[in-house]
Amino acid sequence: MEGQKEVGLNSTVWIVSHGPDCLDGVAAAVVVAKGLGVPRTVTRFASNPEVSQAICAVPLPLAAESQQVWITDISWSDAKARNHLRALAAAGSRIFWIDHHQSAIDRWRRGEVDVPLAGYVLCDRFAASRLAYDYLWERVRDAEARRRLEPLRRLVLLADDNDRWIHAHPGSRELALTVATMEGTEAYEELMRVGPEVRYTEKMQAAWERVKRLLAESRALAERTRREVTVKGVRLVTASCAGYPSEVADGWGREERQAVFVLFDSKSEGVSLRRSPDCGVNLARLAERLGGGGHAAAAGCKVEGLEVASASEVLQATVAPVLEALLSGGSDRA
Repeated sequence: MEGQKEVGLNSTVWIVSHGPDCLDGVAAAVVVAKGLGVPRTVTRFASNPEVSQAICAVPLPLAAESQQVWITDISWSDAKARNHLRALAAAGSRIFWIDHHQSAIDRWRRGEVDVPLAGYVLCDRFAASRLAYDYLWERVRDAEARRRLEPLRRLVLLADDNDRWIHAHPGSRELALTVATMEGTEAYEELMRVGPEVRYTEKMQAAWERVKRLLAESRALAERTRREVTVKGVRLVTASCAGYPSEVADGWGREERQAVFVLFDSKSEGVSLRRSPDCGVNLARLAERLGGGGHAAAAGCKVEGLEVASASEVLQATVAPVLEALLSGGSDRA
């Protein structure tokens, strides 16, 4: 297969992926590491601001060594990372890139990615872990490679289901929350060990217990600080939480109709915008007017000077007139 060409005893595989607290990025790294089955595999995780540093940390291959570099669920945009990737390619490294984010796809379509790639998948139909799995599966030529990939199928389905916010596969959201609360590269190390049923290891179960406790605390805080007002037929709900804003909003969304939830997260000090399933307000447009951005159903922004005790009132006073103006403009629907 293309991804396994020149992979032998003197080969090294470097993986740079989104994480280590992102289920999709971690699962994508697991797919590449286990799918290729190369003993010398080095995996590094990075957030978006850290990706350039992580890419530039990949060394040039040794003279007698073949090297592959896989970048999954994340992209680079600065000249330093681009130049280093070009140097890696010139030295003989085979570079593979798999991403599903619209910003990466747009940059590729505009011709802004000037890096020699041995292979790539840029597609927003599935999450990166599923794109990586399908890419490798379609190119395997030996039964051993497929035997390595087959046990990862459920993990990939769970990661894809959660990352695209479908939640048709029971346990996908819980697994993502478990991964997000684990320390360092623990999640990657544990998922490298799980079987085809994705049964929790002891460390994963301990992390899930922490999640349940922290989530209960965050929901309790949100309930204590919750404020509501109706803006042109849309229920605006503001509150503070201590992490897990999506889960808080998801629970409220089952009870409220035509509602927009604006939550100050004391952990990240960011503001998360979510909506009830029946609400058509385009949160990306709302967030843009507040200096942020995101997707139609999930967005975020920063509001300076917020404190847990008073955030609900400040957010209500800040967001209500902006929401009213958006609804009055007639361009509020996703």
